[in-house]
Amino acid sequence: MFKSIEPEVAGGIGEDTKLDTTVHPPIVYQLHYEFGGWLGNDIVESFPCFIVTDSLKKAILKNHLSGVDFDYVKVTTSNEFDELYPGLVLPPFNWMKIFGKAGEDDFSISDKLLLVTSEKAYNLLSLFDISAADVHDYI
Repeated sequence: MFKSIEPEVAGGIGEDTKLDTTVHPPIVYQLHYEFGGWLGNDIVESFPCFIVTDSLKKAILKNHLSGVDFDYVKVTTSNEFDELYPGLVLPPFNWMKIFGKAGEDDFSISDKLLLVTSEKAYNLLSLFDISAADVHDYI
């Protein structure tokens, strides 16, 4: 059983992102994520990228889940974020690069560009804060 997950969108692609927009989905070479708000979720997105907290990354690696790798992400906050959450320090985040095949690997991207997880991966994600995510059965 697989699930499609649409995580919290807590911000957007920052100005220091390097990407190729001549293809769809865009190819991202260097990611800068700028938070505009945050509900505290351990996984957030801004098309076409996902980022996760250090604690979630460590759990994914510890459980040897397939179809995913991690890379550096530059994280900043907008002026609006700083006004809404004065003094809030975000936890460290990591760029979650998905390369798995839908219906086979623990993490993949569907034809409709949704994050797809295996039951094992979803059960792990459920131990973290994904309360703002839309979750559906993936067929």
